[in-house]
Amino acid sequence: MHDLATRLRRLPPSCGPVRLIGVDGHAGSGKSTFAGQLARSLGDAPVLHLDDIASHEELFEWTDRLLAQVIEPLARGRTAHYTPYDWRARRFGPPLPVLPAPVIVMEGVGAGRRALRPYLAQLLWMELPHEESWTRGRSRDGEEQREFWDRWVRAERKHFADDPSRPFADLLIRQCATGYEVLTGPAGTVGPDQSLTQGDGPAAMC
Repeated sequence: MHDLATRLRRLPPSCGPVRLIGVDGHAGSGKSTFAGQLARSLGDAPVLHLDDIASHEELFEWTDRLLAQVIEPLARGRTAHYTPYDWRARRFGPPLPVLPAPVIVMEGVGAGRRALRPYLAQLLWMELPHEESWTRGRSRDGEEQREFWDRWVRAERKHFADDPSRPFADLLIRQCATGYEVLTGPAGTVGPDQSLTQGDGPAAMC
């Protein structure tokens, strides 16, 4: 993790003065846990959770709001303010600030969507097959969230079919028994004139 953090700090800024690091992957793949550990290795870098941007009504249709509230202010070197969504109360809360720190970690399903990639210094993909990820997520959230998960899976399938992230990942992150393995992602190995095929299979075993 320390080596990865050092590598990310050395990247040129991508969103105004910010090195914006996207952490994408299927729901339940471990993005939040990994992003938290990465942020600590980056000297307690801010973490923007896209679960705070999405809502019941807009599981994936939140791009314009994220751009207006967060990305565009940061690109101008200003403090951004976003309204986090309360999933239990089903409403947006008061605005929270996001300072234009040297590195910001943005994690969530869709962090690598095409509208956001121009602002990313690097895109990381959690390398865990979708069925295993969703099984972990369902187990974590319990039976009371079963109907939500049924809806979510349909929405996530459609999102990644229309706007895949993994083919554009700079790095693939695989969770191991004692940490994480960092692998070169598809973005560095596919030329601009070659076709891309999204796959869920692991690139390597820990």
